[in-house]
Amino acid sequence: MFKKILVANRGEIAMRIIRACRELNIATAAIHSEADSTGIYVKKADEAHVVGPGPVKGFLDGQQIVNLALQIGADAIHPGYGFLSENAEFAELCQSSGITFIGPSPQAITLMGSKVRARELAERIGVPIVPGTKGGVSTFKQALAFAKEVGYPVIIKASAGGGGRGLRVVRSDEELRENMEVAAREAESAFGDGSVFIEKYVERPHHIEFQLLGDRHGTIIHLGERDCSIQRRHQKLIEIAPSLVLTQELREEMGNAAIAIARAVNYDNAGTVEFLLDQDGKFYFIEMNPRLQVEHTVTEQITAIDIVRNQIKSAAGLPLSIQQKDVILQGHAIQCRINAEDPKNNFLPCTGRVTAYLSPGGIGVRIDGAVYRDYTVPPYYDALLAKLTVRGRTWEETVSRMRRSLEEYVLRGIKTTIPFMEAIMQEPDFMAGRFDTSYIETHPELFNYDEVDQPEDLVLALSAAIAAYEGL
Repeated sequence: MFKKILVANRGEIAMRIIRACRELNIATAAIHSEADSTGIYVKKADEAHVVGPGPVKGFLDGQQIVNLALQIGADAIHPGYGFLSENAEFAELCQSSGITFIGPSPQAITLMGSKVRARELAERIGVPIVPGTKGGVSTFKQALAFAKEVGYPVIIKASAGGGGRGLRVVRSDEELRENMEVAAREAESAFGDGSVFIEKYVERPHHIEFQLLGDRHGTIIHLGERDCSIQRRHQKLIEIAPSLVLTQELREEMGNAAIAIARAVNYDNAGTVEFLLDQDGKFYFIEMNPRLQVEHTVTEQITAIDIVRNQIKSAAGLPLSIQQKDVILQGHAIQCRINAEDPKNNFLPCTGRVTAYLSPGGIGVRIDGAVYRDYTVPPYYDALLAKLTVRGRTWEETVSRMRRSLEEYVLRGIKTTIPFMEAIMQEPDFMAGRFDTSYIETHPELFNYDEVDQPEDLVLALSAAIAAYEGL
């Protein structure tokens, strides 16, 4: 087992990794910018080191991070998600420097990092894919020919994309012309790769992803699925597990397809295979994420399997201690992303100081976060502050528990998605399990929630009273 792991990330995911390492008796080293010097994860790690220059570049400087790992005696690096987690060159650099990259092989990252190559592989092994262009497109003429062949709507996608960036749904020749260049520019800015391809756009599908775990001894299993259909601008807001629409037969079929894709690239460690499920119950492969996902917590809650712990053990060369027959889905779980955003202002990111903070608790409630009172939300990073995950025996119990937890959540000083999530938990279609990827845009009334701006001293008094009561 490893002696020391350098955590090449920040915020809540760095905390998640540090906690797993602590349970495995592995020392941890955090990296941070000057802007993150007061971060909780910086204090919780066994040691912490400043990387730079600036608040972002240090997290993207693979050579600097590897040099630091060698200097401090770290024998492994966990990239979390984002930053260098899907960078095959970084994984290769770790490998060539004698440091274990906690993730899949550079070859698997390369194969799965391009959506075009991933689609080609899925098609080759017989997994259904959405009709799309053969490789990337570089001219409007090529794009138009495909759109005429399959009919509108179509979706423009960044070949190296993720997180909803570089995506544009178009419904006419004029929109196609306008958005081709925009999508390419956005892809170049976000991923350093401006290539795009085009797919037929599946209307109102469910976005279903399967969590995989693999070891270096040829074992690959899935831990069931997550429904990530509730999104804004193709970025996930709420994730649930298991899906409310999959039969056991369809779950097995999609799970086997996910494993077949992973096996085709000799995949090991944690990863996610994503599908679209249309209104007729047909599924289509869209991509594989060769890394840990933000929403892994909902899978952990219904399987009682620690995904990060298994990532670390797999990277150390240990075989998986669980087989497919050991994976039992129990109850339901929902994760809400608590973002520093203003939903009423097109989810505009917000910055500022957190003036009051108290997280919810009680049976079946889990918080993954790195925010606290007087924490200053910086403008440099993703808007995610915390992940609130709840579990219940039934769907109804889980929804009501999430609603209660959101009501308890005190986070003042900045706009957040908390009141918007509360509105969703009380909306009849969501409560009945009637939702797909069009849910947010087809329910504009969700944005009519009340913003209760309580006097600060009252909020602080209530927070103290609740904390005292729960401490009895």
